[in-house]
Amino acid sequence: MNRKLGLGLLVLMAGLSACDKQASTSGAAGAPASASGEAIKFVKTQDGSPLEIKAELFDTPAAKEFLATGKNPYIGKEDAIAQGKKTFQLYSCTQCHGPDAGGQVGPALTGPNYNYAKDATNKGMFETVWNGTNGGMGAKGKGLMDPSDPNNGITPDELLKVIAWVRSHGSLTGNEDAAS
Repeated sequence: MNRKLGLGLLVLMAGLSACDKQASTSGAAGAPASASGEAIKFVKTQDGSPLEIKAELFDTPAAKEFLATGKNPYIGKEDAIAQGKKTFQLYSCTQCHGPDAGGQVGPALTGPNYNYAKDATNKGMFETVWNGTNGGMGAKGKGLMDPSDPNNGITPDELLKVIAWVRSHGSLTGNEDAAS
């Protein structure tokens, strides 16, 4: 009798596991679904209006996870942080925000105080960098940085690594209030 019960539990667990895997891959552009089953919604920092970003740009597992949850999976990952630092330097972010994102001509990005309160979250900082600000920073997102060249600009995956690097210099991870 115990053998049948054990086998039944094993079959039930395998079935539930398969259901969970199927549900977790049903979001936008193959992204894992969020608790609500939808991808997060982006808004422009300038005015709060909807910010449309092509789902196909979220083409890595980390970017897909971010699209579904608003959480940056690169936070605390040393290899991603190192790559984020290189990208921060490559796009000349240091010219305004300083070599450690502590501020220079432009504001500090490390917190705890931000020009845009939403930048305390990774979703908020992503939106701000992707589409730019009213304060003078132009959009850095792929296809927005240089409208004449749709391939110019930072990808979502690269931006998540930059954000991970920025977060490594502050006290917030940005994942504390994800998907808000």
